Amino acid sequence: MLHSQIHRKTLANGIVAIAIGNPSTDIMAARFFSRGGSRYDPTPGTGNLMASAITKGTANLSSMEIAERAESVGASLGTDVTSDYFLANLKTVSSDFGEMLALTSEILREPSFPAAEVELEKRLTLQSIRSQREQPFSVAFSELRSAMYGQHPYALSTLGTEDDVATLVPQDLHRYHRAYLRPDNLIVTLVGCIEPDRAIALLEETFGDWEASGLPTDLPPLPAPNTEPRRVGLAQDTQQSIVMLGYSAPSVLAPAHPDEPDEYAALKLLNTYLGNGLSSRLFVELREKRGLAYDVSAFFPTRVDLSQFVAYIGTAPANTEVALDGLQAELDRLVARPLDPEELETSKRKLLGQYALGKQTNAQIAQILGWYETIGLGTDFDERFPEAIEAVTVEAAQETARKYFSGTPYISVVGPEAAIEPVLGAAAVG
Repeated sequence: MLHSQIHRKTLANGIVAIAIGNPSTDIMAARFFSRGGSRYDPTPGTGNLMASAITKGTANLSSMEIAERAESVGASLGTDVTSDYFLANLKTVSSDFGEMLALTSEILREPSFPAAEVELEKRLTLQSIRSQREQPFSVAFSELRSAMYGQHPYALSTLGTEDDVATLVPQDLHRYHRAYLRPDNLIVTLVGCIEPDRAIALLEETFGDWEASGLPTDLPPLPAPNTEPRRVGLAQDTQQSIVMLGYSAPSVLAPAHPDEPDEYAALKLLNTYLGNGLSSRLFVELREKRGLAYDVSAFFPTRVDLSQFVAYIGTAPANTEVALDGLQAELDRLVARPLDPEELETSKRKLLGQYALGKQTNAQIAQILGWYETIGLGTDFDERFPEAIEAVTVEAAQETARKYFSGTPYISVVGPEAAIEPVLGAAAVG
């Protein structure tokens, strides 16, 4: 197991360093996680714009100079933001690792956010937001998130809204950077052929003199999500209807009770059974047998705050009502009858096999361990998760389904008005 190989050190400035050696390849991968993410955007879209613009200049380097330094040695350097964290990722050969760490340090510590570069990234972001409005799936999911989360920031895409992004200026990015991208809020994972203690020493050489400014990061309380399920939708002149069912689901950090099933693990298994691959229940029943679906699946994202379990289908507009009934019947079936032991075992093997395949490269290992640490699970979750999956019984899976799928779901439908109005009612169609 990975956890037994971990070397861990908290630097004097608060950076948590996690390192694993892998001598089988001459590649070093590093992930730099900052707690927070878009859920703490002061203005929606701030974190995403900061992530997009942070590599576009420092106090000493231009955007082009940064790109040339990385590309001249074949290194990969990028940034991203999710709902729950900011991420910078680095991959390079071991001989260039120290140099690339120094470059990454300068980028993360001294971004200049040049006005022209920020303006360009704003235009690209606004184009992406507009593009999402032309994609029926994105629109349906946006409507569902809004219905389920209300004023909670999970209601929004990490891109933010068009109106909000248009107001952002470099000073907003500097403030966000100072508040969240700081050493006492940083987890760094280092995986590759450099001996772990040496990798951490290199990190300390390049990041150790970074001092946090002001008080430690204070993550403010967030609004509670909505609790009243409702139907929402948007009329679009599309070739298919998108139908989504959403159920409130637990945070991955929800406390587990010794005498109760691990609900997170059970829901991951139910998600695998319903929507994972060509052999999944939804695909076989609604696409292969009934011919209702262009696309059909389910997802249950891992979230720090309240999550959501979503089943969706893309169908011909004439089949909108039938497709909704079909989705609902499959969720109701999980409540009414337990999985066969063979069904449960097949789902376990599929989920655990895919989980193992997701840890083949240094970059994948650095990502998963840093992610677990950042969202509060700890790196040993890599061992606890497979154990929790193996421990789910047929009874526990049904008990979890009854708890989360027995109530009225949130429903989001996007498609031609004539197709979705019978499902939602005229008043609910936007």
